[in-house]
Amino acid sequence: MLSRRNVRIKVMQMLYSLGRDKSLKFDEAMLRYRDKVTKSFELYLFNLLYLIRVAEYAILDAESRRSKLRPSEEDKKFNAKLATNPLIVSLSKNEGLYRLFKLYKTETYLDEDHIRSFYNEFSKKDEYIQYVYNDTNSDKDHEEMLLALYRHLCASELYLELNDDKFSQWEDDESLIIGSIKKTLKALPAEMSFFDAYKPNAEATVDFGELLLRKVHHEDEALLKVIEPTLRNWDVERVAVIDMILLKMALVELMTFKSIPSKVTLNEFVEIAKNYSTDKSKDFINGILDRLMKQLGEEGKISKEGRGLISD
Repeated sequence: MLSRRNVRIKVMQMLYSLGRDKSLKFDEAMLRYRDKVTKSFELYLFNLLYLIRVAEYAILDAESRRSKLRPSEEDKKFNAKLATNPLIVSLSKNEGLYRLFKLYKTETYLDEDHIRSFYNEFSKKDEYIQYVYNDTNSDKDHEEMLLALYRHLCASELYLELNDDKFSQWEDDESLIIGSIKKTLKALPAEMSFFDAYKPNAEATVDFGELLLRKVHHEDEALLKVIEPTLRNWDVERVAVIDMILLKMALVELMTFKSIPSKVTLNEFVEIAKNYSTDKSKDFINGILDRLMKQLGEEGKISKEGRGLISD
């Protein structure tokens, strides 16, 4: 589930912590990085369980309507299909998924009042009302309604605050999690171990992320010596802390990871600088990395493997 960009951001944050907190040891920083990786998967589980629980509230809604002293015709016809359709059931009855919820104690993060509130708000929407009283729903209709429910949750300030309160990295992982939940819903009914595809991938988080973190930290001075001559009119002391970290990370990536095209590295770090550093950082990072790529290329220090990578 985690993309290399997400991994780069987590590595950047750990390198920043190591630079600002001199009491922080590298081994502890590595453990924090691994915890951030795990927390991304927990965030995915949290969002998935909230969606399931809000959908399941349709059963309580149906029971409440039918227990009225004088239920209306609408109450009698109400169908809890949001909770009982085969797509959502493939999640709510998935034993492996619920073992993960138990392992990560995901249910402890839920709030029943919020679940009820989210459902009640959604139940007033015209699209949901039409869905409930339609006798010929297809799997595509169920999918669209579950997607609509998740969009409803993500449009709620309260729901976004819940994610942010429970998981400090929500701001970094928000687009990743939302995209992963939508992908999950579009692939329903779920296979028994569908969640394996969303667990941390060792290739991205260990082979790439941990190696990147280790090399940048341990080769800090050597990397600075390569970067400093390319700064020209810039005093190294005046370079923003985050910018210097990103330059060192990009330098290691260019020289170490042969399967990642140089242009991809350049574009990725420019984008990260745009979101996490100063207004001028994007252009600064772009300019310095462009010089570094040309210099390292001439020195034969950038070697890319695979079709289409040699000239990048």
